[in-house]
Amino acid sequence: MNRVVHFEIHASQPERAATFYRDVFGWSINEWVIPGVEMPPENRYWLVSTGPDGEPGINGGILVRRGGSPADGQPVNAYICTIGVASLDESLAKALASGGAAVLPKMPIKGVGWLAYCKDPEGNIFGMMQDDRAAG
Repeated sequence: MNRVVHFEIHASQPERAATFYRDVFGWSINEWVIPGVEMPPENRYWLVSTGPDGEPGINGGILVRRGGSPADGQPVNAYICTIGVASLDESLAKALASGGAAVLPKMPIKGVGWLAYCKDPEGNIFGMMQDDRAAG
């Protein structure tokens, strides 16, 4: 079976996106630096660690958006990554307080949990899921 092994978040302002994801989810995000190599601004890349090695989940990156932006009316073709959270209500509140926007409200997924979609300040959509087998 093929699995997702890495994700990338495209952003017009990668530093702003990094701040958002640090504040909302507590992720560790650091710019990738190669000693002795100066990256042109359009090739800068931030490594995202979503949790400790050895625990389920994947890590990813943040990079400068290419090919327009959602704000310009350009279509965005992407996977929506869903992040597991302990409390959907608390995570939604953090996302909104950190400059995000609700896209789809909290909804039950019967026998699985609670799901909501948000946009980050860069216009990227992501999901948040709280496990709750009694949902529905």
